[in-house]
Amino acid sequence: MAAENPEAAKQLSVVAANVGSHLPEVSRDIGDYVIAEIPELRGDETVIKILRASIAENVATLLHIFENDISLDKIEGPAAALEYARRLAQRGISLSAMVRAYRIGHWRFLQWCLDELNRQDAGEDLAIATNRRMLRVSFGYIDRVTEHVIAVYQQERDHWLLSQTAARAARVRDILTEKDVDLNWAEPALGYRLRQHHLGLVAWLPTLTGGGEGLARLHRITNEVAQKLDCPARPLFVPRDAVVSWAWLPLGSHGDVSWQQVSDVVERCDPSVHVCAGRVGYGIEGFRSTHRQAVRTQELAAAAKPAPQFTDFSAVAPIALMATNMDDMRAWVWSVLGPLAVDDENSARLRETAQIFLDTSCSYTATASAQILHKNTVQYRIRKAEEIMGHPVQKGHTDLEIALRAVQYLGSTLLRTSPA
Repeated sequence: MAAENPEAAKQLSVVAANVGSHLPEVSRDIGDYVIAEIPELRGDETVIKILRASIAENVATLLHIFENDISLDKIEGPAAALEYARRLAQRGISLSAMVRAYRIGHWRFLQWCLDELNRQDAGEDLAIATNRRMLRVSFGYIDRVTEHVIAVYQQERDHWLLSQTAARAARVRDILTEKDVDLNWAEPALGYRLRQHHLGLVAWLPTLTGGGEGLARLHRITNEVAQKLDCPARPLFVPRDAVVSWAWLPLGSHGDVSWQQVSDVVERCDPSVHVCAGRVGYGIEGFRSTHRQAVRTQELAAAAKPAPQFTDFSAVAPIALMATNMDDMRAWVWSVLGPLAVDDENSARLRETAQIFLDTSCSYTATASAQILHKNTVQYRIRKAEEIMGHPVQKGHTDLEIALRAVQYLGSTLLRTSPA
């Protein structure tokens, strides 16, 4: 890359000084433009006031950097920008709206600076060099500040969620443990209707990363699932700690859920978040049972290696109910699968084919179609699996079906590293 024109810093300083002489007008114009472009930021005068203060401070700071050739190394977000991030977090306004405001505001700010640069009538080479410096410094500033305000937003969101839901969590625990609950008291206390269908979720992060933003991410993915399922009201979201949440999705009068839709949302939204779901339940007993199932499924998924991103109780119910003692379960799987319970590629292929074979009522043709294999290959794999296990793969072999399903979900947790 060519060396920077030494006159570019001086020219940019002149541009900054002239733009700065109109600072109130520039800040007001950027604020108007951001509010017009992002509907989510409208409607709360207190938030709008802080937004305008944040824009004014950011504009003044960046112009000061331009004018005095200040290094970005020690730059942090202005006080108003940090407070604005906190207010958005407290009001549940999305992080994407805040970040978009910085992008749009940055673009509008550059328009003012470029117009001023054009008025300076500098030579073509100097104008290009000044423009390049302006872009480099301003993008560096915006990058540093947005990283800082994102961290503040996420920390405040987690803190706010924990403080706002502490009392609600206590009420939820009472409902989960007490037999006699006055629904006329419980529903207003929770802000959630119990006389409807519910879907219980447990969402978690394996570890807390990125500045303590865990709960905000769990809350966001819970809302995304609820939106996909067309829930008629807001979910009941209850943080357990900084990396685990419980939730109930209100389904109203509908008792059916597309697990594929839920899985798609989870995988698309955040690859670090894991989600487990119970079966749909109705009323207060359904509220309790769908939660118990989601918790049991989460215990199973957390033990799996690797842990699946989404698991629903219906798919793993027998395994989840059995997995109270992993050592005993591992021993039982070994007794059913024998030497086929080895953690290697060949055994994995044979187990997969045997499982599909059982799922298709022992049809070689259907298994071949599902695996895109020749029928003879399926027949060979089934024979090989039978030889290794020492017993046939046949319809009605319940132990084998459950053992294969358990290995599918728990993976290497239940397998040997080498043949016995």
